[in-house]
Amino acid sequence: MSNRFRNPPTTNLLHVATLGRVIGLKGDMRLNLHTDFPEQFAKNAVFTTDNGKEVKIQNYNPERELVHLVGYDTPEAAKVLTNTKLFTTPEATREHCNLGDGEFFWFDMIGLDVMEGEVCLGKVEEIERIGPLDYLLVTTASALVDKGLAATFLIPYIDHFVQHSDVKAKVIHVIGGLDLLEAS
Repeated sequence: MSNRFRNPPTTNLLHVATLGRVIGLKGDMRLNLHTDFPEQFAKNAVFTTDNGKEVKIQNYNPERELVHLVGYDTPEAAKVLTNTKLFTTPEATREHCNLGDGEFFWFDMIGLDVMEGEVCLGKVEEIERIGPLDYLLVTTASALVDKGLAATFLIPYIDHFVQHSDVKAKVIHVIGGLDLLEAS
């Protein structure tokens, strides 16, 4: 799930999709997802736009990546929403999206301490998806920055580096993270 906050009406909202161009004669629009959970675009789901208005899903076709919004039944009506960002709350995401064992929402991982053994390498500032992999963007602990190491660095979120994530304890245990930091 993306945790990018790009001009949301409030900072408590998560950017989950952007409406694309109009397709067809009934106001259907391309839906460009910024989430790993397309199931949240169910009928009657409500999202907030980047200008603060609410829109309701009438129909979503995941195979064709098309969405139809209530009240936007012509190409002309829907066209005004082209490039509009859709936002939802973390609470709504938790309610409508199911996680598997060992899976976490990105927004729950922001701010977690990154530990290698007893050394705190820093805090997760953001999660970036680069190609097929997710990377933790870590703001380096000030004690390590004072030693001349980079202010930020990336850790691939794969088993080779991430040993254990504990959202409740607010910590991610890694191995090889210090090597990545030193190479940054």
